[in-house]
Amino acid sequence: MDRMEQMLAFARNCAKEAGKIQLSYFRGNHLHIETKFNMHDVVTVADKESERYIIGEIKRTYPEHAILGEESGMHAGDSEYCWVIDPLDGTTNYSQGLPIFTVSIGLQCKGETVLGVVYAPYLNELYEACKGKGAMLNGRSIHVSGKNDTQQSVVSTGFPIDKDRNPDNNLDNLARILPMVRGVRRQGSAAFDLCCVAAGILDGYWEFNLHLWDVCAGILIVTEAGGTVRSFREDRNVSIVVGTPAIVEQLYPRLSDKPGKICL
Repeated sequence: MDRMEQMLAFARNCAKEAGKIQLSYFRGNHLHIETKFNMHDVVTVADKESERYIIGEIKRTYPEHAILGEESGMHAGDSEYCWVIDPLDGTTNYSQGLPIFTVSIGLQCKGETVLGVVYAPYLNELYEACKGKGAMLNGRSIHVSGKNDTQQSVVSTGFPIDKDRNPDNNLDNLARILPMVRGVRRQGSAAFDLCCVAAGILDGYWEFNLHLWDVCAGILIVTEAGGTVRSFREDRNVSIVVGTPAIVEQLYPRLSDKPGKICL
């Protein structure tokens, strides 16, 4: 087993153990829900415990590596490697008792993502990829769907946490794209959306105002599964459209690259 395979096995184990923490609290009465940016941006005890566990394992196993965690920020290291962690992506779902939530762990080397694991504990679905080696779901190879017509496609999206106070909230994009596709879904976890595209379950996905921890692992998984990822604006953090090459080509022109822009 080479070093990358060892680190993938390590990430896989961390994700599964964090998933056990989350399942132990799920649909229980001890989530200790708190808000962060606003009332729509929540965190639970499971988010915090999951991140502490993963960071603790990384520091014990790879003490020289840097770590970027959603809840605790950047932990500096003396290495070209940086682990990028979203310990519980889909916290709103989780806090409501909805079963779509994930652990997302990516590894970057000199700023390039080389490894990604996304685990959906309730569904027991483990998505993973190493750069140049393809993508897998529970040990079997996956690939994006063969769809090339939006009218036959089901896509997903999400909405920014400042949607209550900022009219630049993705509703304009939704209004343009909804009529041209078979259906639009809002699953509540960017990492899971990306993995569904990778597995051919969804044909496309777009969202803006994401962060690196939301997408680091998932972007690698979807590209290793043959998908295309394009940025459609630069002013709202990570803003991407993802899917089969043909579907991205058709969705991209409908997405506004700035507030108020009129698209065809």
